[in-house]
Amino acid sequence: MSKTNRQHLIMKLLSEHSVTSQQQLADLLAGQGVITNRATVSRDLDELGAVTVRIAGGNTAYAIPEHPVARIAPEEHLRRVLSEWVADIGASGNLAVVRTPPGSAHVVASALDRAGLEKILGTVAGDDSLIVVASEGISGAELADCLRDLVGLTGPDAQEGRK
Repeated sequence: MSKTNRQHLIMKLLSEHSVTSQQQLADLLAGQGVITNRATVSRDLDELGAVTVRIAGGNTAYAIPEHPVARIAPEEHLRRVLSEWVADIGASGNLAVVRTPPGSAHVVASALDRAGLEKILGTVAGDDSLIVVASEGISGAELADCLRDLVGLTGPDAQEGRK
């Protein structure tokens, strides 16, 4: 099992059980077929941002704080990132392809992911380009047009990016 999958399982176990020790968590993981040691459990809890909270009876248990809803980036942040880093936008099927300067695609992908736009299912970033996957019922061309509007790529050169 990958680290990501193990940590996802830990979050699930902590939401379903009052886990009071790392050993108890290791035992719960073992019950799910994931054999690990307390050092790994400790690192996973730390990386997940786990905290101990007081529960009934005065004991403490591990919990993962909920991510604030405010993590969604405001639209003006998205517009600024896109206008600074997007060079070209194309479309195919249910995908939009966004081109950026070298080493910048992850910045644009992160901004799009955090924007919470309903038209976007997700992104996959490389070095200088990213694929933006459209949500069900949205075409790649519609998504590309939406992104062009956010970037400010309009007019006769919009299909080919800024010149």
